[in-house]
Amino acid sequence: MPNSPDTIALATQLSRLFGWIYTTSWSLSFYPQPLLNIKRRSTHGFSPDFAFSNVLGFAALTASTSAFLYSPVIRSEYAARHPRSPQPTARVNDLAFAAHALFWTVVMASQFWPRLWGWPKQSSRAQEETGDEEAQEALGGKRGSWVCKVLCLGGILAVAVMSIIVGIKKRSSNDKKDERANPYDLAWIDVVYALQYLKLALTMYKYSPQALSNYFRKSTAGWAIGQILFDTAGCILSLGQLAIDSALQDDWSGFFGNPAKLGLAFISLFFDIVFLVQHYILYGDGQKEMEGKTDDERTPLINGQSRQDRV
Repeated sequence: MPNSPDTIALATQLSRLFGWIYTTSWSLSFYPQPLLNIKRRSTHGFSPDFAFSNVLGFAALTASTSAFLYSPVIRSEYAARHPRSPQPTARVNDLAFAAHALFWTVVMASQFWPRLWGWPKQSSRAQEETGDEEAQEALGGKRGSWVCKVLCLGGILAVAVMSIIVGIKKRSSNDKKDERANPYDLAWIDVVYALQYLKLALTMYKYSPQALSNYFRKSTAGWAIGQILFDTAGCILSLGQLAIDSALQDDWSGFFGNPAKLGLAFISLFFDIVFLVQHYILYGDGQKEMEGKTDDERTPLINGQSRQDRV
């Protein structure tokens, strides 16, 4: 990148602009789904695996981003591994996004307990009419699939084990007082990277049940497409900010040194395209039919009456 002061100043301001716009766009993507659930008084058509894996994923992202921003130990270990660009590419807007996302994912997860929201419990009859058995299985049931539970518990266990190993290793190295330690030896920064890889693994998985459910139902009803539109814009701008920051540092290792931000954007963008194709190209007519059918079936649930009672 040209190193003239004006160019650097412009790129710096552009990076900040991209950062806050993508943060806003990604943050807004968390509103359509819970609002749709509130409007429908139901989470039918929305994958619990998506909600539950998001809670752990964004907790991991919030913790790792906080460490890169505010932990002297993590920042010094990052600088040792990236001497040409010693400053992590994590930004305050990344933390703002992660913390905001964590809050709303907890809200969405809580909506799978309808009593907390004063919603009527959906009957098995309505579930059978609005989605077949394969779609329900793809969604992960009412409390999430066993795959989601194993992935979450396994991820927590892996991070805990790595933390213990690093703690033992650091204590041993401090006792030996070895000043020529290899910066690429196992260190606390690897625990932070483990949190980021956990977030990536959960992101890769969480979209799959929803995409499969849409496929089996031939519909995207119950899945708020607004969140995908905001998410797509956020992914593009996130990658743009990361590229600008790496170019400013004249070291593209920084581009790949933030695997959570890089991988999150690419994975999310891929599934965003899948959902956009499902919604606007493949199942447009099916979605309208499903929404009309759901609205008709939802009325007795809201009014506390069954269809037979009305007849």
